Amino acid sequence: MRISELDLPEGVAQVLAEDGIEELYPPQAQAAPLALDGKNLMLAIPTASGKSLIAYLAALKHVLERGGKVLYIVPLRALASEKYEDLKRFEKLGMKVEMSSGDLDSPDPQLDNFDVVVATSEKADSLLRHQGHWLRHITLVVADEVHLLHDPGRGPTLEITLAKFRRFNPDLQVIALSATIGNSKEVADWLNAEHISSTWRPTPLKEGVYYDDKVHFTDNTSLEVVGGKDPVWPLIRDSIKGGGQCLVFVSTRKSTETLATRYAPLMKEVMPEKVLEGEDRIVEDQGEPTTVGRRLSGCVRKGIAFHNAGLSNEQRRFVESNFKKGNIKCIVATPTLAAGINLPARRVIIRDLHRFENGGNVSIPVLEIKQMCGRAGRPRYDPYGEAILLAKDIDEGRFLMENYLLNTAEDIYSKLGSEPVLRSHILATIATGTASSRDSLMDFMNSTFFAHQTTMAGLEDAADNVLEFLEREGMVRSERDHLQATFFGRRVSDLYIDPLTAVKLRDALKAFKPGSSYFGLLHAVCSTPDMMTMYLKRSDYEWVEEVLLLREEDLLIDPPEDLTEMDFYLAEVKTACSLDDWVQEMEEDDLLKKYGMGPGDLRNKVDVGEWLIYSMRELSNIFSKDAYPMLTELMIRIRYGVKPELLDLVRLRGVGRARARSLFNHGVMDVDQVRSMDVVRLARIPRIGDAIAKNLKDQVTTGKFSKLPRAEVEEQMVEVEKEIKKEESKGSKQRSLLDF
Repeated sequence: MRISELDLPEGVAQVLAEDGIEELYPPQAQAAPLALDGKNLMLAIPTASGKSLIAYLAALKHVLERGGKVLYIVPLRALASEKYEDLKRFEKLGMKVEMSSGDLDSPDPQLDNFDVVVATSEKADSLLRHQGHWLRHITLVVADEVHLLHDPGRGPTLEITLAKFRRFNPDLQVIALSATIGNSKEVADWLNAEHISSTWRPTPLKEGVYYDDKVHFTDNTSLEVVGGKDPVWPLIRDSIKGGGQCLVFVSTRKSTETLATRYAPLMKEVMPEKVLEGEDRIVEDQGEPTTVGRRLSGCVRKGIAFHNAGLSNEQRRFVESNFKKGNIKCIVATPTLAAGINLPARRVIIRDLHRFENGGNVSIPVLEIKQMCGRAGRPRYDPYGEAILLAKDIDEGRFLMENYLLNTAEDIYSKLGSEPVLRSHILATIATGTASSRDSLMDFMNSTFFAHQTTMAGLEDAADNVLEFLEREGMVRSERDHLQATFFGRRVSDLYIDPLTAVKLRDALKAFKPGSSYFGLLHAVCSTPDMMTMYLKRSDYEWVEEVLLLREEDLLIDPPEDLTEMDFYLAEVKTACSLDDWVQEMEEDDLLKKYGMGPGDLRNKVDVGEWLIYSMRELSNIFSKDAYPMLTELMIRIRYGVKPELLDLVRLRGVGRARARSLFNHGVMDVDQVRSMDVVRLARIPRIGDAIAKNLKDQVTTGKFSKLPRAEVEEQMVEVEKEIKKEESKGSKQRSLLDF
């Protein structure tokens, strides 16, 4: 079917034609009329088969012809960026697109000005909790990668979000996009959607197993590649020499770095000498080089790279963009890349079929292997794609062929049924008024995928336990079966933190006294379920126990009486120490080595730490106003990784911890001194230079930089007092803030 045959808004076919899209693939031709007709749709087809185009066409129909609004939900920020850029192509037709994936404590009212909003599932859930006015006007919700309903982390949030949107607007159109899964029809039934499932691919896929110096494909053909002890490099070399690119999947981060570093010198066999431009973008992060960055730079200059969650966002984007451009011929990655952005290659090599999980080695599910295989073959570029598993011998080869390549992907199951998962979602459901009684809560839970798959009995027991917990901790009150969130409960819901996290932060705040150390605040946030604590190695015990001995009086949460829980407590202390080292300006490379982290791990700890300190600050308005100023300062220190004397300098754009320290050490201690210094002298300071010096002078001249933290504290405390007075005026029966 040709695009021109579809009932599309004016100009859409032309925009697509400019990108070379004039014909629909068979699954697209089947799905497009249904999507354009406003039908709910469950589309389960392989990677790179054009699922997204169907969602884009439906979005254009809603916006340009029906005056509707669209929410496009994705699992990852990287994928959100990709979809945002795709949809931006249609802005020339009058459709305004925005991406929202940041602040979780905001209704983002400016989104009312856009027709299509691309958001992660967490952000979409957060927007629902803040009840933004513009949400009422949404007529289409797209759920991309909906098979992630089975993911214990992201799945329940996506499930609850879809259930809420469908409850608020029964006429809402839902389009769910998925990889091929065993029970896609069951998901379609839950969504009351038309079901389209297909194995068709635009680029033929050959799947095989390598052993005895040959790739044995499922179609009974074979390919000879002499491998030796390590067949991965010969398979990479063979593909690149044939004009293709490679993705190699291994189970651990360390393996990605080890293999890429090992193969980098060998790349001269398959590509000309070339230094990849942009090396400095990898090495420098706010002017602070790291060993990981240097190692990655050494690889990409040879045309190979590693990719894992330990890299910074900038490093990952650099690798991905240069792979797409063809500058990087091979990426060695962990499986997370397969579930992320669209990054296909001619040959996919899957070395590891097991990973360490829950204390032991477990087999990687067929669904994930199929997703990795699905990255093989670039539409319009490669004549075919090859996905290759590695086996030691013929027996293992036959096993892999039968159990993976010739097998079908597993069914997916809801992960909503556990109490830790339900805590946050039940509180939000009550806080937003979606449920105002136990019966209405259970009625809502009955609309979830979990209830669709099983009975409500188990879910009711878990929900009752959660309700008991929320009432006991003062987040929900019940009067004559009427459920209402307290002020504390509503704030916890808005902050998007686990209610158990809120309890721990509350207890720490109650223990806070004027003059308390900020280390106790750091430890408090590291004791919460929202902060993933660091693994406590055998070599850590001595120094962590020493820290505990020295700083025990600073801690706001006492050590456990049960010695079996002591290891968890020490792991929390270790995690707090990593944040403390960060705000004490330990060199980033030294910090990464000390804690065995990558730049991405550190960034994650910093982001989560800042968010939890922010949440703690907000809760301090209820439980300990004395802590508010210290928490505000600490929040900004964590954001930048600086000591207090640099807080004034980091207000300037482009000045991070390294440049701020360089300025301070050369006598430029605040913004006023930047203003008074000659631009030539400023440029001579290490890490500054002409361009940065000019930019800084422009900022201080125009006044376009952040406010002082102290001013921010004062302004926000005024606003908080106004909010509290507003709450107090709502009813005379309220006895305290906890009763709001």
